[in-house]
Amino acid sequence: MRKNESSDKKSRRIDFRLLGRIIKLLFKYYPGLSTLTTIFIIFSAIVSSIPPLFLQRVIETIGKYYETRDWAAARSVIIPQVTLLIVLYTVSVICILVYRQLSAYITQGILYRLRRRMFDNMQYLPIRYFDRNSYGDIMSYYTNDIDAIRQVVAETLPIVLQSSVIVLTVLFIMAYYSVWLMLLVLLGVAVMLWVSRTVGGNSSKYFVRQQKSMGKTEGYIQEIMNGQKVVKVFNHEDQSIRDFDAVNQALYEDSYRAHTFANMLGPIILNLGNILYVLVAIVGGILMINKVPNLSISGLALGISIIIPFLNMTKQFTGNLNQVSQQINFVAMAAAGAQRVFALTDEQPEADNGYVTLVNAVIDAEGNVTESDAKTGQWAWKHPHGDGTLTYTPLRGDVRMFNVDFGYDEDKPVLHDITLYAEPGQKVAFVGATGAGKTTITNLLNRFYDIADGKIRYDGININKIKKSDLRRSLGLVLQETCLFTGTVMDNIRYGRLDATDEECIAAAKLSGADSFITRLPDGYQTQLSGSGSNLSQGQRQLLAIARAAVADPPVMILDEATSSIDTRTESIVQRGMDKLMEGRTVFVIAHRLSTVMNSDVIMVLDHGRIIERGSHDQLIAQHGTYYQLYTGAFELE
Repeated sequence: MRKNESSDKKSRRIDFRLLGRIIKLLFKYYPGLSTLTTIFIIFSAIVSSIPPLFLQRVIETIGKYYETRDWAAARSVIIPQVTLLIVLYTVSVICILVYRQLSAYITQGILYRLRRRMFDNMQYLPIRYFDRNSYGDIMSYYTNDIDAIRQVVAETLPIVLQSSVIVLTVLFIMAYYSVWLMLLVLLGVAVMLWVSRTVGGNSSKYFVRQQKSMGKTEGYIQEIMNGQKVVKVFNHEDQSIRDFDAVNQALYEDSYRAHTFANMLGPIILNLGNILYVLVAIVGGILMINKVPNLSISGLALGISIIIPFLNMTKQFTGNLNQVSQQINFVAMAAAGAQRVFALTDEQPEADNGYVTLVNAVIDAEGNVTESDAKTGQWAWKHPHGDGTLTYTPLRGDVRMFNVDFGYDEDKPVLHDITLYAEPGQKVAFVGATGAGKTTITNLLNRFYDIADGKIRYDGININKIKKSDLRRSLGLVLQETCLFTGTVMDNIRYGRLDATDEECIAAAKLSGADSFITRLPDGYQTQLSGSGSNLSQGQRQLLAIARAAVADPPVMILDEATSSIDTRTESIVQRGMDKLMEGRTVFVIAHRLSTVMNSDVIMVLDHGRIIERGSHDQLIAQHGTYYQLYTGAFELE
């Protein structure tokens, strides 16, 4: 039971360090404007706090000249006071208008930078991060959580600062006029703070839960939207509704409880303020009638000219405390949002200790390599050594794995003792059942994940020494699930190499066999694609993916079920282009259709993360092993 109580208290606690971090960002990016805004807020708060001083002076002046009826003398005192108050209020209004404009500008600037920091850091996160977090939940960081921070920067911080200054100013004025009445007000405030902590704590806890539930709900909606075809083809609509009802119900309950406590807090504080107002009037009257000595900084006797302004100050004091208490919920939501936003910005980027880079090179007839600043069409690995020397190794596409072990989870190995050799220009194929480890091998070549044991060498260099960006630049990848981006067909092909010319992109499309259907599109290569190319067939999308890899012109190609979504007729077109694409390159092919791997130099049969057979098509057929059974249909890959 104690564990649950401790956990409950922990969930109520607001991490104000996150709020402090947001404030630091304000003064980091907008030091001058943030300082000016703060000054304007403080000035307007002080001006709104001082009317009781004027009111006390006016009442005292009227009382002084009431018996003599010397209204001219009274006016000579009152009119300058009122004029000064009007001037101060006018300046205060100007300050409020200016600081609200500045606040809007600063707020949007901070949100822009936070979104930018999240997105920039997200680009360099390891693939494991996206394995652990759903896309919908990450999307909620950019929407709900950012909006919660917007609320606290644009509204809550100014209100809290203004109300705090008013409270402190009013408290000082109270002490100036009557310490006894001030202590009574502070006693009432203590009760109000206790109520705020009790009710507001529960509210904050559920507002934090609401943020998390909202992320889950949005994630589920996005998942169902992406899978609408699957939902409909399996008549899964009713089950999807039931599943949505479950996450929506959780969001409803958290939101309902959060707003129930939040809506309770305001009226409670307001009525406690009204009770305190009455108590001040009663106690002040009793002290005045009984002529109790007044304890104050001013030394004035307690009278009507003090009690009436004191009542106004009590209203102002409790009203601003109520304002602050109402902001607790927004602070809690912002803290929850900031926690998730900063968790993403603080997430450690993909580790890369590589120091071997890929450079343009000139290779002479004798094999000597020199680095070039110009694009030469030839590449070399630039390898600095500890003694200060440099060596250049021509990029050839020689890939070798030695005794490699790997598991996505440490206690669940996927690959066991994998050893393979792919010499430059060789075509190496992987076949085996789903889950045998075929795609995992290609993930390791790209260093999307790092191996647990063994070594992988690329042109004789340990790939851990090669910078990941340079390693991946030398590898072309065509996945089974094609990912196209919003933009033109030409933009999607050029994604493979951003400096590629239109002519190079068209040549790559012709090589892959995509040119024939592209030229039939309404705007040809300038046809706009959206929704991951939903206006194209699956086969056409795959052809574009192959063209995108072709324009990158890498020495090593990885084709992960690259023709799985293409019909037999289209496959023959693609295969001719693929044959041209594979000339002179090292190619790794993963395929279920054995017809696509028959002409491979080496075919490796995997089973449960182990290579159980290797050899050419003819060699494996002669062995009458697993490959032979697959080829003859004795059993299926699955």
